[in-house]
Amino acid sequence: MTQPREPRLSRGVLVTLGIIAMVSSISTDMYLPSFTSVAADLSATASEVQLTLTLFFFGVGTGQLLLGPISDRRGRRPVLLLALTVFASAGVAMVFAPTIEALMVLRFVQGLSGAAGLVLSRAIAADLSHGQSAAKALSFIVMISGLGPLIAPLLGGIAHEWWGWRGALATLASVSIMMLLLAFTVLRESHPPQARASGSLLSTYRPVARIMRDGRFVALAIGFALSFAGAMSYIAAAPFVTQRVLGMSPLGFALSFAVSASAMVLANLVNIRLVSRIGPPRLLATGIALVLGSGLAFLLQTLLGVLTPAGFIITAFVLTAGSGFVL
Repeated sequence: MTQPREPRLSRGVLVTLGIIAMVSSISTDMYLPSFTSVAADLSATASEVQLTLTLFFFGVGTGQLLLGPISDRRGRRPVLLLALTVFASAGVAMVFAPTIEALMVLRFVQGLSGAAGLVLSRAIAADLSHGQSAAKALSFIVMISGLGPLIAPLLGGIAHEWWGWRGALATLASVSIMMLLLAFTVLRESHPPQARASGSLLSTYRPVARIMRDGRFVALAIGFALSFAGAMSYIAAAPFVTQRVLGMSPLGFALSFAVSASAMVLANLVNIRLVSRIGPPRLLATGIALVLGSGLAFLLQTLLGVLTPAGFIITAFVLTAGSGFVL
C-alpha cells in the first residue's frame, strides 16, 4: 500500500498560510472606509461602530486561547476548516445585519472563528520548521498577510463606492469563502496523532502561571500588546479622523490607508533579510522605538493643531512599520 506523503513547508503552503493569516486584516480593513456610512445607515454613533472592531478583536483573543489548544488535541486541519466555515458564514450574515447590535454580535463571532487563521497558520508553520527556518517562515507569513491591509481597504473602498457598505461586506464574505476553499485544497494535516497533546483541555493552561513568572516573556508580551494597541487605536480612529476631520472621501481614506499599510510589508521584507544577521532583539527594539516615536508625533501634531492629510499618512506609515517589526 502506498504511504501518504508527509506534509512539507513548501512555498505554496507558506503562501496559503499567509493568505489565511489575512483573516484579521481583511476583516478589519475591508469595511474601514464604510465606518461613517455604517454609522449613518444604522443610526449608530462613532463609538458604537468602533465597538464592532473592539468586539472582533475580543473574539480574536478569545479564539486564540481556545482554538490553539483544541488543535493540539484534534489536529490543525479539521479545526481550521470548521473555524473558516463559521467565519465565512458570519461574513455572509453581516451583509444583511439589520441593526448595529446584530453587527456587533456577528463581528464577535467572526473574530472568534477568524482567530484560527492567525494562530493555526503559525502553528502549522512551526510544525513543519524549526529554529531560524521557523523565524524566516513566520516572517514570510506575516509579509504575505501584510498584503491584506494593502488590498482590503482598496477593495472595500471601491465596493463602497459602487454598492455601499453592504457591498463592502459582501466582498469580505466572498474573500472569506475563497480562503476556506484554498485551505481545503492545499493544506494537509501537519500535526500527526502521535504528536498531539493528551489529557484535559484545562491542563493546557496549567503552565500559564509558570510562564507569567518568566520576566523575559512578560516583557515581550507587554511590548507586543502595547504596540498592537497603538496600531489598533490608529485603525479604529482613522476612518473618522480622515473623513470627518481631514475631509477625505471613503476611497481617499482607503488609498491613504493602503500607503501606510505598505510599511508592514516593507518591514517584514527587511526582517527576513536581517533577522539571521543582527538577531530578533535588535529588530524588536527598533520596532518599539518607531511605534513610540510615531505615537508622540501624532500627539504633538494634534496638540499643536497642525495635523494634515500628509502628516497623518507619514506618521501612520512609521507606526505601521514599527508594528511590523514587533509582530
